[in-house]
Amino acid sequence: MRSLSENWQRVVILLAVFLLCIGCSNTPSVSNNPWKVITLPTESNLQDIAFTDNNHGWLVGSKATLLETTDGGETWQPIALDLGEQNYLFSSVSFTGQEGWIVGEPALLLHTTDGGKSWEQIPLSEKLPGNPNTVVALGANSAEMTTDVGAIYRTTDSGRTWKAMVQEAVGIVRNIARAADGSYLAVSAKGNFYSIWKPGQEAWEGHNRNSSRRVQNMGFAPDGRLWMLARGGQVQFSKQDNLNEWEEAKYPEFSTSWGLLDLAYRTPEEIWVAGGSGNLLCSFDGGKTWQKDRDVESVPSNLYKIVFLSPKKGFIVGQRGILLKYQESSATA
Repeated sequence: MRSLSENWQRVVILLAVFLLCIGCSNTPSVSNNPWKVITLPTESNLQDIAFTDNNHGWLVGSKATLLETTDGGETWQPIALDLGEQNYLFSSVSFTGQEGWIVGEPALLLHTTDGGKSWEQIPLSEKLPGNPNTVVALGANSAEMTTDVGAIYRTTDSGRTWKAMVQEAVGIVRNIARAADGSYLAVSAKGNFYSIWKPGQEAWEGHNRNSSRRVQNMGFAPDGRLWMLARGGQVQFSKQDNLNEWEEAKYPEFSTSWGLLDLAYRTPEEIWVAGGSGNLLCSFDGGKTWQKDRDVESVPSNLYKIVFLSPKKGFIVGQRGILLKYQESSATA
């Protein structure tokens, strides 16, 4: 009995030491916090942000939330649209100049040609597979729209008609991203595989995940590589000469970064990763080493999406009306 009791004591001690170790992060801190919390007149979950020019921008989110700024994102005003009693989720917004688009669910498409002074609701076919998920403004009267099952459509007549770019949808997706060359990358709802589509292909090309960890999000790096966020705080990049091969996985902060949600490049070498519970990490060497922005840990929000409109202008949108604005003057490695 004494031996059994001693063994249990050892187990308890080892477990306590383990929990203490994982509760302490040894990830170094960034020397300065470049992110400013912007107060918004909403507690909705924000989804996307876009600008018509350097000062005029739009935020969208749940509960038909639409916010407008005319001072570069310092202050925002709510805009009410007459959309009936339906409680829409605005999931994506995009502008080229004064022409803009908003999509959401249940199936919703809004279009403006005057910088958002007026919005027209454009009917969508009842046969549309899934709900609109993302939209990208491509120029005069032109845009691409995806749905939450991986359908891709393009319009060149202000949304009156749409051409299907793929013959079949890929299935319910967790995330979908678009590259500058028009390629798309979609992560399956369960995070067990991802698919790539390139302009001219008739169908998506499926790829199995490269580890046992479920994929959380993926996207395109500026140099053409792919990046991947997986469960357990894993960050990984594909090899530049072969997108089907992956470099060794990195764990920027093993103890607390299991909920990484999005990644964005400010410059070719400076990368930011955001996640749950105000988790924000940065690499100044292209993902080789990582630092943590601990000043943001107190922000009571999951940080959903990072958008850099330029190296000097960036935002992070989050849960419960949280918006962070990048302040270049205080950002140092």
